[in-house]
Amino acid sequence: MFELHPRLREDCIDIGDFPLCRLLLMNYAAYPWFVLVPRRAGVREIFELSEADQQQLLLESSTLARAIAEQFHADKINIAALGNMVPQLHIHHIVRFTGDAAWPAPVWGHAAATPYSEQALAEMTAMLKSLLSGLLES
Repeated sequence: MFELHPRLREDCIDIGDFPLCRLLLMNYAAYPWFVLVPRRAGVREIFELSEADQQQLLLESSTLARAIAEQFHADKINIAALGNMVPQLHIHHIVRFTGDAAWPAPVWGHAAATPYSEQALAEMTAMLKSLLSGLLES
């Protein structure tokens, strides 16, 4: 049975579910940062997914990346599945701008995470649900 890793539950806001993945928003207001987590128990690596799930993951990742790149006018979308701190397979999608505070370095460890304000979180959540309406199941 699928269960979201406690660290992801702690660091992220649940936005909804694609057919395969749970979509999370990293509670780090400095960057539009999203996480896809395939809802499959015990999976640590992409190759552990069935071939059909691998294809679905690529489709959902590409759909999310395209949508956020357009919405935020991104200079680059960083997509990564690291898993050094959280072993559960999860794929980061981070909107980057050539003028952001960490550019061109990675965002990890650049500065302390500042969470979204209540209003900014409500606005981001509403925008995401509208942007991805018809694709998210919840």
